[in-house]
Amino acid sequence: MKPTLLTTASLLLLALVSSSPSSLAQSSHESGSQTNNKAARPLPPAPAGVVIKENVAYLAKDRQEKLDLYTPANRAKDVLSPAVVLIHGGGWTGGDKSSGREFIAGTTLAKADYVAVSINYLLGQAEAWPTDIQDCKNAVRWLRVNAERLQIDPNRIGVMGGSAGGHLALMVAYTPDLPALSPKEPYPNVSDHVSACVDMYGISDLFTRQGSPGGVPDGKVRAHEAIMKDSAAKAPDAWKLASPVSHITKNTVPTLILHGDKDETVDQNQSKELAEKLTAAGVENRLMIVPGAKHSFGMDANTDVSTAIMSFFDSHLKTPALPAKN
Repeated sequence: MKPTLLTTASLLLLALVSSSPSSLAQSSHESGSQTNNKAARPLPPAPAGVVIKENVAYLAKDRQEKLDLYTPANRAKDVLSPAVVLIHGGGWTGGDKSSGREFIAGTTLAKADYVAVSINYLLGQAEAWPTDIQDCKNAVRWLRVNAERLQIDPNRIGVMGGSAGGHLALMVAYTPDLPALSPKEPYPNVSDHVSACVDMYGISDLFTRQGSPGGVPDGKVRAHEAIMKDSAAKAPDAWKLASPVSHITKNTVPTLILHGDKDETVDQNQSKELAEKLTAAGVENRLMIVPGAKHSFGMDANTDVSTAIMSFFDSHLKTPALPAKN
């Protein structure tokens, strides 16, 4: 599938993430009951129409990683919303659920009547894998377990991430209930299947990732010490298991792929390869190459990026909002 070239139009989301005194009166920003994730940074005030609950526990009781919950304000009690799991980037070793990219995504989704959760997951060098992907899968399971309380449709859950978060989002989407990566607790026998995936400049194939000076792939395959303990030669099966492209089938969920043509961190061929293999398998996908964009852009990059993401989720998760079952 040919990539879509976008016209870069600056979008200031000051109005989206800032709130006037009058709009703050209509918004809500709560603190979660469990807040022992000391690494989490406080979020800005919630914009009008959005309720945010920070540092909500979703993993086992001994885990410090929490999630931030974004919900639409004043929903009718008989409405079920679609939901999206947001996964931050940071090379699998850093980053935080409260980063600006995730805050903008969470508030944008909640304003559009979605429920969104931005998660922290286990960080570290190679020792974090596969616990990090299992944490992401547990976020999906947490939504499903709490679907009635959160007023979400458990059959309409999507996932979105950037960079390392893009890789993890793809892994969540492409390995539903895969025994080798399924978490054993705290939600056994609960599915981590999702219905749609947005991948922003994530690594899709560990075997082929290259350097990218000036945004141009240089043909030099990079190592992956941050996620793999051993080299590809020593542990090819482990590298394959951690490569999203190796899990593509005709049943893989629809995927929107975004990548900047000036990305020097993850080469754009990763996204092109992903799109080609999805297309070859007959999977619905769209690749958007964003002119002038470097690494780590978000929904505030330009109007086309934000519109494409919301249109994609709307078409696959929101057709229309469902009434709650009696």
